[in-house]
Amino acid sequence: MDAIPLFFLLGVIARFSASDLKIPAAVHETLSVFLLLTIGLKGGVELARQDVLTILPQALAALSLGLLLPLLAYPLLRRRFGRPDAAAIAGHYGSVSVVTYAVASSFLAARDVEFEAYLPLFVVLLEAPGVITGVLLANARGGRSLFDAHLLREVFAGKSVLLLIGGLAIGWIAGPAGTEPLAPFFFNLFKGALCLFLLEMGLVAASRVAEVRKSGAFLLAFGMLFPLLAAGVGLALGAVAGLSLGGCVMLMTLAASASYIAAPAAMRIAVPEANPALSIGLALGITFPFNVVVGVPLYLAAATQVFTLLNRG
Repeated sequence: MDAIPLFFLLGVIARFSASDLKIPAAVHETLSVFLLLTIGLKGGVELARQDVLTILPQALAALSLGLLLPLLAYPLLRRRFGRPDAAAIAGHYGSVSVVTYAVASSFLAARDVEFEAYLPLFVVLLEAPGVITGVLLANARGGRSLFDAHLLREVFAGKSVLLLIGGLAIGWIAGPAGTEPLAPFFFNLFKGALCLFLLEMGLVAASRVAEVRKSGAFLLAFGMLFPLLAAGVGLALGAVAGLSLGGCVMLMTLAASASYIAAPAAMRIAVPEANPALSIGLALGITFPFNVVVGVPLYLAAATQVFTLLNRG
């Protein structure tokens, strides 16, 4: 079992046991900046390794998926939650879980199902669009369109989006060689910083657990049913973009996953009024185990059926 999510659990236990454990606000702010910038840098380095023009249709499919999923999730969530919480959760489900991707990769490898070597690039491409769309939805108040010029300027100049995109640009321009001297600080310390961040998020989430209980049944249903819808969208886009069977399964898995790293860090800064217990509880407590235990095998079975039907046609 990956030890990283256990730090979130430790934070929850500390809060429920009335411990005096606290993470200073300045430390949390520093961790958020570090995580977002590092995620951007990693994505930029991966982007620099690829010839993007040769896989443009597939890349566009991944980008459109990241933009579309929050727009599908938001109206469903808005039936139960206010704008900040609905937008924050939608942003989490537009972004991706790297751990779920790793689980799906191992699952396919054990069954000798190959997929395209450039699929890690999709993890990069799906990190930012969901977060950006979620922040846009959270700030589109007073009848403002998502494409309002002032709103777009506010969102893209905000710290969370600026750090993600800025880090991506730096990593892309500098490439693997140019970022190698930065690796000891940014890349090697990433998991340790993530553990501290999730510890703090566990403390915050546990302090607001009463709000989660009010929507327990709704959250449970959404956390398991929306990934199935998202996986279906991922399968359709993957098939249209010409991905292999394994590639479609990986895209389905990414679509069905929900971020508990980049999205919480971004939403904590950009939408501070949102309750992180809702979004992290859903992403980490419901959707993540659902995908690992049930989802990935189901996505492979569904994709296999679709590919069989297409071949027959």
